[in-house]
Amino acid sequence: MFRLLMYLIPLALTIYAFIDCLNTPEDEAKHLPKIAWVFIILLFWIVGPVAWLAAGKLRTPPVNGRTPSEWHRNHRTQYVAPDDNPEFLNSLKADNKKDEALLKDWEADLRRREEELKRRESGEDPRAD
Repeated sequence: MFRLLMYLIPLALTIYAFIDCLNTPEDEAKHLPKIAWVFIILLFWIVGPVAWLAAGKLRTPPVNGRTPSEWHRNHRTQYVAPDDNPEFLNSLKADNKKDEALLKDWEADLRRREEELKRRESGEDPRAD
């Protein structure tokens, strides 16, 4: 049992320090860049996590309620419903205009072909136009 604890406690300490380091904003990591702290925690199994917990992080309360996910919260994409999105509505209008123009071209081509077919059936030369 004691031998198992000798491995589990440092492992739990390493996992805790690793997650704490990843969740810490870059400007709150002291002495070294955050990526360096990650490598120290993972490479030096017992000493790295203890060093991170002792000297790697600013331990003051966050200003203005700042959380580790602040960057993600400020850089989220704001999704808008399609019927409220003016860009989407403009693209629909443009698509409708293209479709209407294409439909008019097809109708004109169909009328021309029908007229040619009627001329052929009546015995006129279809290329007499």
